[in-house]
Amino acid sequence: MLPESSEAQPGPATPVSVVATPVAERVRHFWWLTVGLIVADQVTKALVNSALGLYDSTTVIPGFLDLVHVRNEGVAFGLLNSTNLPYKAAITTTLALAALGGIALYARQLQPREWVARLGLACILGGAVGNLIDRVRQGYVLDFVDVYWGTWHFWAFNVADVSITIGAILVCVDLLLVKHHASDPI
Repeated sequence: MLPESSEAQPGPATPVSVVATPVAERVRHFWWLTVGLIVADQVTKALVNSALGLYDSTTVIPGFLDLVHVRNEGVAFGLLNSTNLPYKAAITTTLALAALGGIALYARQLQPREWVARLGLACILGGAVGNLIDRVRQGYVLDFVDVYWGTWHFWAFNVADVSITIGAILVCVDLLLVKHHASDPI
């Protein structure tokens, strides 16, 4: 039997429930990871800042690992750290913002199923924002992990740097090792 009228009956609007799709749910997880990394980075830097004076250190594993309090006024691996450029803080902040723009452009190209690359970008984003907060607020990044062997020391680093490194490795793994179908759109 047909209803008496084919027109929609007036009445109160029924609420539309928003159901998270599996893709939206995964994207939300990546955002939580990014925020968690930013918080972990800022908390660890605050703890080091309150526990150690500038250039002080404490041994964690003798002959291998110390916690130190140093300032990186340059960019990755201390590049530009010892140069006296006018507006160095503005230059390094601009470089960090440009990197974030590159991350955003790359993220827009990813398909939802490319979860390894998305995981890597979430790590990179969390680390980049963590260090950017320092640059904007202080003009430098606080580094505190000192790994060494004998008299050789690796560059001091922080949670944000570890996050960026792990993220870069994941993006490279996705680019080089994860098989994407040739029929996938570019």
